[in-house]
Amino acid sequence: MTQSPSIAIIGAGPAGLAAAERLAPHARVTLYERMPSPGRKLLMAGRGGLNLTHTEEQAQFLKRYRKAAPKLRTALESFTAGDLRAWCDGLGQETFVGTSGRVFPRAMKSSPLLRAWLARLAALGVQLRTRHTWQGWTETGALAFDTPDGQITLTPDATLLATGGASWPRLGADGTWAAYLPDETSPFQPSNMGFKVAWSDILRTKFAGTPLKRIAITFQGETIRGEAVITEAGIEGGAIYALSGPIRDRITASGSAAILIDLRPDLDQATIDQRLPTGRSGMSLANLLRTRAGLAPAAIALVQEALHDKERTGQLPPLGVLIKALKIRLDAPFPLARAISSAGGIRLNAIDDRFMLRAHPGIFACGEMLDWEAPTGGYLLQACLSTGRAAALGMLEWLETQK
Repeated sequence: MTQSPSIAIIGAGPAGLAAAERLAPHARVTLYERMPSPGRKLLMAGRGGLNLTHTEEQAQFLKRYRKAAPKLRTALESFTAGDLRAWCDGLGQETFVGTSGRVFPRAMKSSPLLRAWLARLAALGVQLRTRHTWQGWTETGALAFDTPDGQITLTPDATLLATGGASWPRLGADGTWAAYLPDETSPFQPSNMGFKVAWSDILRTKFAGTPLKRIAITFQGETIRGEAVITEAGIEGGAIYALSGPIRDRITASGSAAILIDLRPDLDQATIDQRLPTGRSGMSLANLLRTRAGLAPAAIALVQEALHDKERTGQLPPLGVLIKALKIRLDAPFPLARAISSAGGIRLNAIDDRFMLRAHPGIFACGEMLDWEAPTGGYLLQACLSTGRAAALGMLEWLETQK
């Protein structure tokens, strides 16, 4: 190569933008985005404050990626949470750490960060082509795109796929690209989603939309503290999302899954039992749970519903046990279109250490289109940026071998 190599990046979400920034000083980079504007899912995430990353210790941070952690380790250690914060500072977007260890921009929204990022990329010479929908490859191996001006084909020196997963399809990532790589992909599944629960009519109509605050949820020996929300169809929220992958897999294998909710994780079982009378107290069950156990109305309703179910079976547990280990049966995950993120996509064993597809030299992949999942809390965006930069470095190394 006697001139800077030409690189096509398909997808202008966080992973694609991160890769473009790393590649731009060394190559002629063009971003191809199917939507009218870039970063639409990033902008949607910013409506809740834009959780950028998390400050917990690196070993614990890596565990959040479960079975994908070994493959993602190098990328996450090469561009850490500290590096991400420094990068934000360089864009003029100061960050702060919340009480939970999560990192947010001071502006508490994503639009200022995205504008500064796009301005930097433009200054680096990165070209952006919107409304360009990737249609796979032609018989000669050229990239094919559907554009407002008709079909076009391209033959760049290297290609980076950053098209996202399959959640929130209206924002651009609908997973249709998997048809172009059938031998490298696993089926998409929802991740960071809620689950269907067969609530009673009373609980469904009266408490849909009500949060369950300061609870702990246990599944398969793993306990997560946080919050959840009762919905008309079931339950969702941060504590549920953190366990959604294993719960989903159990439902797939067994047809349902049961979680245990501790409605007062700040009190041990002995303290709860001591506060509750052993006989008739003269007050209603709702008042008893409110005054003696400190439960909110939604939590009281859950205990009452569990008591009614147990009475029908003749297996009535002590009231304190229900407060500390309330069993809820989850029947099915919410659909992929409602999920915050997705599992499935390009299998991690289909890419090498450079994030290049083993069966397709010169084709790299990064971000959510890879088969990994992590809970909300900054882990999703961190991995997208980290793998985008890692794939860019892998591409530059590979291009050197082609000279």
